[in-house]
Amino acid sequence: MTAVAAPRVPSDLAFARDLARGAAGALIFAVPLLMTMEMWALGHAMDRPRLALFVASGLPLLFGLSWSVGLREGGGWLDHALETLTAVALGFLVSTAVLFGVGALRLDLPVDAWLGQAALQSVPAGIGALLARRQLGASRAGEPRGYAAELFLMIVGALFLALNMAPTEEMLLIAWRLNAVQSVALLAATLGLMHAFVYGVGFAGQHAHDRPLLAFFHFTVAGYGLVLLTCLYVLWLLGRTDGQGAHEIAALAVVLGFPAGLGAAAARLLV
Repeated sequence: MTAVAAPRVPSDLAFARDLARGAAGALIFAVPLLMTMEMWALGHAMDRPRLALFVASGLPLLFGLSWSVGLREGGGWLDHALETLTAVALGFLVSTAVLFGVGALRLDLPVDAWLGQAALQSVPAGIGALLARRQLGASRAGEPRGYAAELFLMIVGALFLALNMAPTEEMLLIAWRLNAVQSVALLAATLGLMHAFVYGVGFAGQHAHDRPLLAFFHFTVAGYGLVLLTCLYVLWLLGRTDGQGAHEIAALAVVLGFPAGLGAAAARLLV
């Protein structure tokens, strides 16, 4: 009797499924930004050199994320480079479709406005497209990661939530209301929550460490430093630091560092 080979999924069908998964991830992760009025305004008003820098700096970040948790396993640097460009393209197309669907993009707007709004959303949407592999498809959970990879994922998580919060006026209002003691207390609370989320409260994916004090300084404090740098970059990128003094900028970074720090901790648990 002749054995019947098990049917295989055609490669083009598998690729189409990867694209659909990436588009779903882009939509799920970017929809808070896509439906935020401040981001619509930034797409019009943001300096184009800053916007170009943002997209350019997002490419190596997406490449690193592809290497860690991309849409498909395996492959060399060229495969991940192509996957990075695919994620950006998916982010751009999904962003354009949603922005048009909710009326943020109108036919009477100039091409520059269309490109500006969609390009601004393409990097966070691209992050969602790449994270779709871990959250919506086959998982590579349990694979060990090095120290640099852990810190890199914290930057990704911080950037994602910072982009969600930085455009809002509430960040400026909270920073203006806080005094020095409250700012220090918020900084300490952020550090404590970041450490507790990863090491203390028993979330799925929580990390174990036989030297808690070393873990605090080695991961949490170092990660929070990267969170603050990420926040400063996002605040400058969106024009929030323009015309501000050093004290106001520091307060803004600490305030934005609270949600960004939680995002950094969550990234270590979820990705």
